[in-house]
Amino acid sequence: MKDIKLKIDKTVEWLREKVKEANSKGLIVGVSGGIDSAVVAYLIKKAFPENSMGVIMSIKSNPNDREDALKVINGCGIEILDLDLTQPQDLILSTVINSLKEKNLYKEDYLKMTDANLRARVRMSTVYTVANNLGYLVVGTDNAAEIHTGYFTKYGDGGVDLVPLSNLTKKEVYEWAKVLGVHKDVINKAPSAGLWEGQTDENEMGTTYDMIDAVVEGRLDEVPQKDKEIIDRLHRVSEHKRHTPAGPPKF
Repeated sequence: MKDIKLKIDKTVEWLREKVKEANSKGLIVGVSGGIDSAVVAYLIKKAFPENSMGVIMSIKSNPNDREDALKVINGCGIEILDLDLTQPQDLILSTVINSLKEKNLYKEDYLKMTDANLRARVRMSTVYTVANNLGYLVVGTDNAAEIHTGYFTKYGDGGVDLVPLSNLTKKEVYEWAKVLGVHKDVINKAPSAGLWEGQTDENEMGTTYDMIDAVVEGRLDEVPQKDKEIIDRLHRVSEHKRHTPAGPPKF
């Protein structure tokens, strides 16, 4: 526990340094009610007690997620902005779909993922709108397992200024959450991006965070071949997410 507390303190100091380098005033994070955003909320509150904010952004969301998000907000005492973005997200989605239908281009099979990714991008646009007005940097919530597998939306939850959990396995995120004092309901819930009803991270990926953590840490002998193939494929097809957009060479 002492080692974790030291790493937390160093991460908090790193956050302060990055804000100073950017000549910014504070930090902001979208709080979903999940474990990763909970840990980040606690970290940025420690870094900037008077200049940090957590934003709840419901979009056709499960009410339980908002309740868990409020437990995080109340637990760390961070400033809150509680927004319902269902209407603007619906407006964008319906406008695009109707236009595609008029041209006979609409693909019903892709609607679920189109809707899900739009939710993430509307949320991130919203966080940046708030951040710009306050002079804050936007803090991401992706951990090492999610970065390795590309389990984030490009220009959605992946579009941020700082990623303080990027070196932590999912297991380590839970360990930090316990040390920081995150509510047990948030710690005990199944990880989910909240992209649709009943969605969980592990069901969607087809493997577990324990298996991904093992790959990230190089413990490949502990990973069954089936899981290794899934993780390797996720890593391969998401390579573009881990880089700035590609440009051609100079001709």
